[in-house]
Amino acid sequence: MITVLGSINMDLIATTPRLPQPGETVAGTGFSTAAGGKGANQALAARRAGSSVRMAGAVGEDEFAKPALELLDQAGVDLSAVSRSSEPTGTAQILVGGDGENMIVVVPGANGTIDDDQAHIAVGTMRAGSLLMLQLEIPAASVERALRSARAQHIVSILNTAPLTPEAAELATLADIVVANETEFSLLVGRTITRADEREAAMLEWHSKRGQALVVTLGSEGVIAVRNGMVHKAKGLDIVPVDTVGAGDTFCGYLVSGLEQGLDFPDALRRAAVAGSLACLKAGAQPSIPTAEEVAAHL
Repeated sequence: MITVLGSINMDLIATTPRLPQPGETVAGTGFSTAAGGKGANQALAARRAGSSVRMAGAVGEDEFAKPALELLDQAGVDLSAVSRSSEPTGTAQILVGGDGENMIVVVPGANGTIDDDQAHIAVGTMRAGSLLMLQLEIPAASVERALRSARAQHIVSILNTAPLTPEAAELATLADIVVANETEFSLLVGRTITRADEREAAMLEWHSKRGQALVVTLGSEGVIAVRNGMVHKAKGLDIVPVDTVGAGDTFCGYLVSGLEQGLDFPDALRRAAVAGSLACLKAGAQPSIPTAEEVAAHL
């Protein structure tokens, strides 16, 4: 089973022909709400990919709590480790432009109440060899406690360094597998990387020093990874994006599911890249996550 420890949100989504400049007001073309949060998104993606998944996190006692958990519940994700908080359910205010790009403001709410004891308990019920997925929308201390507990219990930990926080570089050293986008990776290594050959060299250097697997997503250019001393590359689909919200989370959920299901690493990467592409073809984070059958049809 995969355990995902992370955020659970309601997304409040406004669409507009183009994203506004600072201080500018633009007219919107639509508004909708959808369940989200990087943790919940990744949990749902792993479940739709065919894995058994447990979600650990927190929601409020408010009107957003039920819809925030609805798709997870319908998909059969184990919600027994989701606690209730006096803080409101987390929210994300999302602007989506006509080209599919987005701007996001996240208000943590209940996600910010997850403490290191809750993280330790969530990991403490896992078995050696199982997989733990983490992101950075919950307190850094909780992520650190979960990563250290996972290492002590021989649990495979996967850290998605999004959204990048000041603690991300230090936390990344504690995970077995690190997943970052190209901007996050540049910040992790402390220098701007623009060329493909420079990126590959930096990834190999990181891997040789730490022994960790490293995965860097490149948007429409696909993904590059280093694992067990080998470089792997995979491409997604050639698409015109509708909404890129949730694409990275879909990739992460499908990747960890592929590993849990015993796929060869290159196959797991390719499957995850295709799933991430398909997630760009629909609006919203969780509603856009494809099923295993939809991904298989494009492989």
